[in-house]
Amino acid sequence: MRPYLKIGLKNILANKTRSIVTIILSTVSTVLLVFMSALMDGQHNIMLKNAVELYSGYIQITHKDFKDEPSFDNLIENSPAIVEKLSENKDIKQISQRFETFVLLSSDTKSVGAMVAGIEPKKEKEISKLENSLFKGEYLNDSDTNAVYIGYELAKNLKVDIGDTISFVGTGVDYSFCADNLIIKGVFKTGLFEFDSSSSFVNKKYFDQMFVSENISTHIIVLPKDTSKAVGLSNEISKDISNELVVKSWREFMASLVKAMEIDSVFGYISIGIFFIVIFFVILIYTLLSVFARIKEIGVLRAIGTKQNEIFKMLLFESTLLASISVIIGGLIATYLAYYFNINPIDFGSEFEEQFKQYGLQNTTIPTDFNPLNILRDMFIIYILSIGSTIYPIFKANSLKPIEAINHV
Repeated sequence: MRPYLKIGLKNILANKTRSIVTIILSTVSTVLLVFMSALMDGQHNIMLKNAVELYSGYIQITHKDFKDEPSFDNLIENSPAIVEKLSENKDIKQISQRFETFVLLSSDTKSVGAMVAGIEPKKEKEISKLENSLFKGEYLNDSDTNAVYIGYELAKNLKVDIGDTISFVGTGVDYSFCADNLIIKGVFKTGLFEFDSSSSFVNKKYFDQMFVSENISTHIIVLPKDTSKAVGLSNEISKDISNELVVKSWREFMASLVKAMEIDSVFGYISIGIFFIVIFFVILIYTLLSVFARIKEIGVLRAIGTKQNEIFKMLLFESTLLASISVIIGGLIATYLAYYFNINPIDFGSEFEEQFKQYGLQNTTIPTDFNPLNILRDMFIIYILSIGSTIYPIFKANSLKPIEAINHV
C-alpha cells in the first residue's frame, strides 16, 4: 500500500468520531433515498394495478373499428369460438366475454342514461375487482336472470336500494326494441365517481336473451398467468386471430393513465432530488469543516515534501472508503426494508378506506417496489454525492501554501 493510502487509513481510524458521523450521514441518506424511491414506485404500481384490475383488464380484444365507432356494426362475432381457441394458450389464466351498451334506466322517481354490461360473473371474479367493490347486497352469479349489480352513485341518483325494481329501455343487436324490469341485487362502490354513476351489470346469459346478442361480444378480456408479460402476450394473440379484431394490452388502452403516472414519477423524483440536494449541502458543510480542521496537518505534510497530488489522493481515498462503507450499509438496510414491505405492504388502516377509494384503490395497503436495479441506481447516486461533496473542500485546503496552512487558525 502506498504511503499516502496508509496515512489516509490511519486518519480514518484515529478520528473515529468524525468517521462515524460521516458514515451515519451517508448511510441515512442512502436508506432514505432507496426506501422513498421504492415506496413511490410501489404506490404508482399499485394504482396502475388497481386501475387495470378494477374493470378494464390486462388485455382487451375488440373489433378494429369499435373504439372509433362503438356501434352494433362493429362487434365480435362468434366470440365463444375465439375464447375456445385462446384457451389453448398456456400463458392465459382466464378469458371472459362482455357486451356493453347504453340504455335508459328508470325508477319510480327518475330516469337516467347509463351503461348496462352483460358479464360472466364467475369469470369476472378472477379478471376484475367488481366483486371486491361490493358495498351492499350480493354480487351476481351465473344463474341470475334479471338481477342487476349497480353503481353506488347511480343507485343514489335513481333513489333505489337493494330489492327495489328499476326498468330499462334499450335496443337489441338486431335493432329491435327491448325492455324489462331489473331487481337490484347488489350495489358496488369503487370510489371513481364517473364509473359508479354510469355503470351497471347483469348476467350475460340474461343479457343475450334480451338484446339478441348470443355468441356476440363487444369485448373479450384476457387475464395472463403472468401479468407482467401482458404486452408480449397481446402481441402473440394478435397473430392468432382475425384481422378484423384488434388486441391491446393495458399499456395501450390505458396509455393516458400510464403517462400520468410517469409524469407524477418525474415530479416525485424532482421532490426527492430537492430533498437530497439539501442533504448534499449538509454533507458538504460537514466535510468542509472536517477538512479545514486538518489544514495544519496538511501544511505539515506539505512542508516535509508531500506533493499536492498525494495529499489529494489521500483525502479522496478517505472520502471514497467512508462513502463505500456507508453506501453498502445503507443499501443493505434499505434493500431489506424494500423487500420486507414488498412482501408485507404498509397498511394504513380501514379509517383511510374512503380516501383510498377516491383514487381507485380497493384496499388501504401500499407495497414498496422491490427492484434491485433501482436500488443499485439510488445507491450509486448517494455514492457520487458523498464523494462529490468532498472535492471542493479538498481542493480548497490543498490550494494553500505550506506556511499558510501551518499558521491557519
